[in-house]
Amino acid sequence: MLNFNYNIPTKVFFGEGKIEVLGKQIKKYGSRVLLTYGGGSIKKTGIYDNVVKILRENNIPYYELSGIEPNPRVESVTEGVRICRDNNIDFILAVGGGSTIDCSKAIAAAYYYEGDPWDLVVGKAKIEKVLPIGTILTLAATGSEMDAGAVITNMETNQKYGFGHPGFFPKFSILDPRYTYSVSKYQTASGVADIMSHTFEEYFSNVKGAYLQDRLAEGILKTCIQYGRVAIDEPENYEARANLMWAGSLAINGLLGYGKDSIWSVHPLQHELSAYYDITHGVGLAILTPHWMEHVLDEDNLWKFVEYGVNVWNIDSSLDDMEIAKLSIEKTSEFFKSLDIPMTLREVGIGEEKLETMAVDVIQYKEGPVGNFKPLNYEDALSIYRKAL
Repeated sequence: MLNFNYNIPTKVFFGEGKIEVLGKQIKKYGSRVLLTYGGGSIKKTGIYDNVVKILRENNIPYYELSGIEPNPRVESVTEGVRICRDNNIDFILAVGGGSTIDCSKAIAAAYYYEGDPWDLVVGKAKIEKVLPIGTILTLAATGSEMDAGAVITNMETNQKYGFGHPGFFPKFSILDPRYTYSVSKYQTASGVADIMSHTFEEYFSNVKGAYLQDRLAEGILKTCIQYGRVAIDEPENYEARANLMWAGSLAINGLLGYGKDSIWSVHPLQHELSAYYDITHGVGLAILTPHWMEHVLDEDNLWKFVEYGVNVWNIDSSLDDMEIAKLSIEKTSEFFKSLDIPMTLREVGIGEEKLETMAVDVIQYKEGPVGNFKPLNYEDALSIYRKAL
């Protein structure tokens, strides 16, 4: 296990009715709120009315930024910054899934920067300070409610990049599993794939001594396998929604990566798909992951796939190692299919025309190979894209 520094400062209020702490928590950090949300589903479910009621009862002035996109755009960040500056906002409350939270984090950073917010995303400018944010989660997927990262898209330049800062950790996050009851089957499945992909990115590492982290990762993967289909078939199954919600937070808050040196592989490949085609993030990850696994599998890393197959999929350990590895990949693909996720790029409207461009872009952005479990060059990235067609 490698050395690491532990810091997960977000206070989590988990469970039914925990929104009752909202007013008190906001007052610890600010007095004028920007309320951010997406397409308006929180109004249909009643969450919006509850939030507004609490803000009014606590005499907290609030302003709104709605319509944040599933792959949040830099234009929404710019608009959010304008609202904050015009109204002396000192706290951002994100109500929604990862897209709303990520956009809010970017707004919080860009508030203190006079230039184009995109400069912060691409690293042209340094984040100096961040407005405090809190979250009320409505979708188990990205884990942004408990991490220090955000992903923003620029459709004009066909770029979708992640960036981070310690200030991006929300001050608090309210996680009520009931708020995910209304999530569609498609988005629930996509969220499960996203959680599993976050886990895979840390799990498939060349570090062999992080025993505890790997067992935690396997527990999260098995939780997704256990409850993914249940949540789809029984959307108001509290146990399923609660387990998936907590799995989403733990998959990416740092616990799985501490003591390892993982540099992610599949996420950068998927970001290109969303940047050019605006597809659902988790769906893109589900499509690419089995092909990435097949592409990187070799004699040097075979041990990790065997560990995965035996511990997560309960494959007979007496089988030949390569057979176990290939079975584990097959089971991964079969599971995503069982969630009714499209499993080819063509099914989501992606053909061959931009594969080479995307392979070039992902290597250029990384300024070299992608990932470090088995580093990918241009030919590798293109091969994975083609296999995923």
